[in-house]
Amino acid sequence: MLGRRPDSHPTMELPSISISPTLGQLLKSVGDVRKQAAGSASGGETPDHQVFDVIDRAVDLRPLPFVLSFTNLTYSVKVRRKMDVRRCINRSPASGTKLLLDNVSGEARDGEILAVLGASGSGKSTLIDALANRIAKDSLRGTVTLNGEPLESRLLKAISAYVMQDDLLFPMLTVEETLTFAAEFRLPRSLSKSKKKLRVQALIDQLGLRNAAKTIIGDEGHRGVSGGERRRVSIGIDIIHDPIILFLDEPTSGLDSTSAFMVVKVLQRIAQTGSIVIMSIHQPSYRIFSLLDRMIFLSRGQTAYSGSPAQLPLFFAEFGYPIPENENRTEFALDLIRELEGSPGGTKQLVDYTKSWSTAKRVQSPDPFFNGGLGPQSLKETISASISRGKLVSGAGAARSSGSGTSSIVPTFANPMWTELLVLSNRSIKNSRRQPELFGIRLGAVLITGFILATMFWKLDNSPKGVQERLGFIAFAMSTTFYTCADALPVFLHERYIFMRETAHNAYRRSSYVIAHSLTAIPALVILSLAFSSCTFFAVGLDGGFSGFLFYFLIILAAFWAGSSFVTFLSGIVPHVMLGYTIVVAILAYFLLFSGFFITRDRIPGYWIWFHYISLVKYPYEAVLQNEFEDPTKCFVRGIQIFDNTPLGSVPIELKTRLLKTMSSTLGVNITSTTCVTRGLDILQQQGITDLSKWNCLWVTVAWGFFFRILFYFSLLMGSKNKRS
Repeated sequence: MLGRRPDSHPTMELPSISISPTLGQLLKSVGDVRKQAAGSASGGETPDHQVFDVIDRAVDLRPLPFVLSFTNLTYSVKVRRKMDVRRCINRSPASGTKLLLDNVSGEARDGEILAVLGASGSGKSTLIDALANRIAKDSLRGTVTLNGEPLESRLLKAISAYVMQDDLLFPMLTVEETLTFAAEFRLPRSLSKSKKKLRVQALIDQLGLRNAAKTIIGDEGHRGVSGGERRRVSIGIDIIHDPIILFLDEPTSGLDSTSAFMVVKVLQRIAQTGSIVIMSIHQPSYRIFSLLDRMIFLSRGQTAYSGSPAQLPLFFAEFGYPIPENENRTEFALDLIRELEGSPGGTKQLVDYTKSWSTAKRVQSPDPFFNGGLGPQSLKETISASISRGKLVSGAGAARSSGSGTSSIVPTFANPMWTELLVLSNRSIKNSRRQPELFGIRLGAVLITGFILATMFWKLDNSPKGVQERLGFIAFAMSTTFYTCADALPVFLHERYIFMRETAHNAYRRSSYVIAHSLTAIPALVILSLAFSSCTFFAVGLDGGFSGFLFYFLIILAAFWAGSSFVTFLSGIVPHVMLGYTIVVAILAYFLLFSGFFITRDRIPGYWIWFHYISLVKYPYEAVLQNEFEDPTKCFVRGIQIFDNTPLGSVPIELKTRLLKTMSSTLGVNITSTTCVTRGLDILQQQGITDLSKWNCLWVTVAWGFFFRILFYFSLLMGSKNKRS
């Protein structure tokens, strides 16, 4: 029975029977017990959550057995050696290979926990990754089979789950919400919401998380659940669909002994529902040792022991190193392996003895279950039978698939794309609403920037000096919109490993994540654009009236959209926040440099002109300029104003008037002090803005946003394979 805190509600264990119900079979009992408890509860107290056996003992509902076998797994990696002058002189290679797995073999079956033990660097995590198909096939030698049949990658993703060593969870979601979203992803749409809710509640009880169900996960800045509870939630989100195979990489790492025991106790219950549980563990306590069914000790990638925990004393006694009566068996074994690793002969003698001892045991006590005696049923028939008995809920809707291959038994994804979009969007919105300070800071930065620009460029006039100031304001305002998008960089960087964990076993499509990520970003961009436009357009005195303001708002929104998409794309290829910020600031500076403000297009060197056309700042800058100077009736330079911003600007007006008369007689054109010399179209031509209309600039800016979102998708597609090379 799981240990519990003094104030927790009592949880009744399953009666001791030979048949282990699946998680699906527990759902009905949970609902029935709640109805009974609701009638008896009084005073507003929460009824006890109990689980009873509801299986007809006259009918054998136990799924057909599963055996995961792995034979001669070998995996090596290239290691670059440190620079050595002597090696250079001798011309020896600068790199070598390191053997992480060396002919490792073993078996695991449903209903049992297989624990992989060893010191740090022994190959525990590598073996788990090899079994979970997280190593590229061309790099891994050996075979992995389920019931004697090779495991296809697609099928393994559908029937298995992998719990990483780190707890990758959204900190502002509660335990119940986290498991509910996992259920929405992994359980099929054909399952009603009420049944999904019952499954979540049954899982909460099975994991011993009833008291923490309404508590947020928490992080460094927000207090949440304990470390042991976080680990159990991490396990829960991967077993919500009741997988046949469960891989865990050091599930007890960083936990105290009590929390670690509770986690392994949960894993034992999961195994008893008909799952194969394979986990790596560094050094189990005596209580955890009693829960294990099979063990593999690794030493530098080789098998130092493979068998049941009960046979461990006999094995070492026959090897010549009997385990003392009152000593922890695993500690003794690990200490002995470390001691042998430091000896001249290493662990070769122990590894060789393990092979001969295992062979002798198989000859003396052949186990038909472990030697392929599974009857005529194929793997497809076995999985289908398990699905029909309530196992692997996400495959329930495809159990009657007419496909001939094994991979046709279960669907690639449990839900259609539109369902994934709804769930992803809902989770993103809920997580953001719990952290309003993040958007508040971003909105505050935009408002402060808009206020500073409005006061600095307050009510610009139409003089030549005002024209230069308008150009400066527009260039700075457009570049500012892109710089304020840099805060989108850490959003995906914080979610990267959650995304990789969820998509590794096809919880949802990568395309669904990209679309949902884009859709949930738009409302915030609209608010930011409206705030910035309202602060600056009328205060600065930009031209165009309401229609001009509307276009100004749209181009600001398009700039925010393109900038956010660009930064999001960078977050998909840059792994670190600080490196990402450095790249974003540098590239945006180049975009501003080549936008056409500092130097017009016809003055940019030919070998840099390509950068001008890919500059994100260019198109919003030109669009706002055209919005400002497109009125053919508006004049910006009249008569003597042509001398402004020149050395003649300070001479008396009388002298400027005489100069105008002289110029008129020379040019043959009458130029008075009120004659319009420069209109808005002239300014646009001076700036080299003649290629695209303002609306075309708007569409190009929007298209850039979609382009970078597509690149973001491909970066996720190429960069989240979850496999070692």
